[in-house]
Order: sequence, then C-alpha cells, then structure tokens
Amino acid sequence: MCATCGCGGGEGEKHEHFGHAHEHPHGANGGRRIDLEADLLEANAAFARRNRELFRRSGVFAVNLISSPGSGKTTLLVRTLEALRERIPMAVVEGDQQSELDAERIRAAGVPALQIQTGRSCHLDAHVVGHALEQLSLPAGGILWIENVGNLICPALFDLGEGKRVVMLSVTEGEDKPRKYPEAFHGADLLLLSKGDLLPYVDFSVDRCAEFAHRLRPGLDLLLLSAKTGEGMGEWLRWVEEGWLRAKVSGRPEAPVVGER
Repeated sequence: MCATCGCGGGEGEKHEHFGHAHEHPHGANGGRRIDLEADLLEANAAFARRNRELFRRSGVFAVNLISSPGSGKTTLLVRTLEALRERIPMAVVEGDQQSELDAERIRAAGVPALQIQTGRSCHLDAHVVGHALEQLSLPAGGILWIENVGNLICPALFDLGEGKRVVMLSVTEGEDKPRKYPEAFHGADLLLLSKGDLLPYVDFSVDRCAEFAHRLRPGLDLLLLSAKTGEGMGEWLRWVEEGWLRAKVSGRPEAPVVGER
C-alpha cells in the first residue's frame, strides 16, 4: 500500500513507474507511515523543481489537468488541441492505470502523446513525468499538457513542476465536491465546470460550488463550459493562450514554488 494515498497492494510492493521501480517498505506503525509520507513528498518536490526548471529553460507552459473519472478531461483536451495545434506546438503526457485509449485519441488529433500506465497507483508524480520527458520531446516555446489519472485525492498531493494546475468538475458530480476534496481545489489555479449543457437537467448550483471553492482559495478563477456545444470554449482558449504567451515571452511560466499552492 502506498504510504501517502493507499494505492497498491501488499507488503513491500514495487510501484512500476514508467519502467522505474520504487521500493516502499511498509509497517503497521502509524508514525513510520507519516515518516514515509513526508519522505515521499520531499523526494517528489525535488523532482518537481527539476521539471519546473526544464520547463522554464524551454519556455514551455506546462498544464496539469486533474479531475475525477468521467468529467470530460480527454474530450476537452482533444477539442483544445484541435483549436490550437496549427499555431502552438504541443505535446501530451497521459496518465491512466491501464490502456492506451486516451493517448490514441490525442494522437488522432494530430498531437504527440505518451501514455503512462500507472497500474495500481492512482496518480502521476514528478519523477515519472521526468522519465516520460526522456522519450517525449518537449514542445519548446509551446504547451505540455499533463492529463493526470482520474482522481480528486492523490494527484492533488503531487507537484509535477507544472506552471498551472487546472481542476475539472462536471456539473453531474455535485456542487459539494470542493468541500469533500479540499486539497484539489485549494491547489488549483483554475476551476473548470464541465458539461455545462447538462445544467438544466441536474441539481447543481454554480454559485454554491463557486462559494465552496472560494472559501478554500479566494479569487480562484472559474469557467463554465461544454466541450460538446462549445459554450465557454472561447474563454478557456483565451486563458490557455495567455499562459502560453507569458511562458514563451518571459521564459518563466508562472509557477509557485513548492509549498506555496
């Protein structure tokens, strides 16, 4: 079992992260578990700093997309790639426990993608993203999309070195999710409310959701959109392009240091 999130299985299990095995010793002692969690996050922070510096030097705007399964991350990403691919160089790192399905959808949209299969692990970490970048060419002066494993808990704990973190929440999931999974929303730079075309058919209050999210992160940007109908896509694309231009022009994507989220 993973010391931080509980993913995985038995005693002393190895987590196979993109061909790199990590040994995690486990015991019944609660204090030891806390120590392991601190060690794991500290190590991740060091790898995240390396990734962030690589992105800075390359003028890359790196975006970490986090959501629960079924929120529409991949559909939105495909629509976004189709809209921007002629003007902006892009690449995608895909995280899923199994299969190449999402990476295949990205490649079909004309953008290079590398699939990371995490197995029992329920998140990407900075180390595995760094390994992925050894095989996936960074789009210098462009955008690197990191589509995290579908989960609102564990991915929120792991800084990947991204410039911006986007959390997606579909209107079918319930307005109370910021209260249930505060870490994901507290660390977000943008909250996307997806599947906006379904609002007339579900019991979801945008205002209440925004209120809950702003209690955790005052001033958090929020956009309502529908990848299906195109509602809100213009605002989303403007947000992406503004971040990309800042990274390209300054060579420094806006990114908080570890611990400032």
